[in-house]
Amino acid sequence: MKAIDVTDDRLVWCEQPEPGEPEAGDVTIDVAWAGMNRADLMQRAGGYPPPAGASAILGLEVSGHIRSVADDVTHLRPGDPVCALLTGGGYAERVRVPAAQVLPVPEGLTLQQAAGLPEVFATAWLNLYHEAALAPGERILLHAGASGVGSAVIQLAHAMGNPVFATVGSDTKIETCRSLGADAGWNRHNGSFVDAVRDWGGADMVLDPVGGNYIQQDQQVLNRNGRIVLIGLMGGRYADVDLGVMLMKRQRLIGSTLRSQPVTVKGDIMDALLENVWPKLTDGTIHPLIDRTFPIDDAESAMTYLQSNESQGKVLLQVR
Repeated sequence: MKAIDVTDDRLVWCEQPEPGEPEAGDVTIDVAWAGMNRADLMQRAGGYPPPAGASAILGLEVSGHIRSVADDVTHLRPGDPVCALLTGGGYAERVRVPAAQVLPVPEGLTLQQAAGLPEVFATAWLNLYHEAALAPGERILLHAGASGVGSAVIQLAHAMGNPVFATVGSDTKIETCRSLGADAGWNRHNGSFVDAVRDWGGADMVLDPVGGNYIQQDQQVLNRNGRIVLIGLMGGRYADVDLGVMLMKRQRLIGSTLRSQPVTVKGDIMDALLENVWPKLTDGTIHPLIDRTFPIDDAESAMTYLQSNESQGKVLLQVR
């Protein structure tokens, strides 16, 4: 099969070893579309290696058709249109994945649209309703609100009754976030978001893919019993934390990654998406936000575009 290989710091579409036949609990998928995520940028740069035993090929989500299934997998059949959450291996013609991490394409959606669902909505569900345990009405400060994850968080939170304040990099992106259901937004080029979020009423939870000097600002806008869930390090891995404020306001700082979670946890998240999110995709309450697509053999251009921070929503690679 062909897959993307990082050769001399270039993304090259070339022959690579097959993923192998399904083992117990697994399926193989003929990939149609692969979603691109910032985690792929980090892995390419050497800052986010795949967990032990995972494919070293980039790519954390795909859509396509089931190619083959293990004997103990009974709810999926060859030919079924599906999308899947991966630990790696998505930039390829075929991938092997635990069946627990595979869902049917939501009714009414295309394979292209479905490729932009698994990673972002699994990330949103894990961090909002598992790690932060949000209750209805609790308020979210979301950084990088126009990203793929951001677009999923805004729509999901809006549907679940959680107001969102989004920080972004342009006024145009503020309007995008509002159109998805955000209550308010802030252009980070206008300075600190602290006063604006305080005027909005503060936040019960911050979803932060930035880290660095954002953490202390996050603390300043958290209401009592507030939670900061850190999911990325775009702003750096070191931060000043005011431990006095953390104690007095009973704040929590939670580090969270989806990729290294065990299959059982990922399976529970996918089950929650099937129950709570897939019906909303089918009836149009929530929709995938696709920014741009690229052919798989032009993955280099796609990654350059993603790294530019100009995208709003998902960047996808067409494999077949």
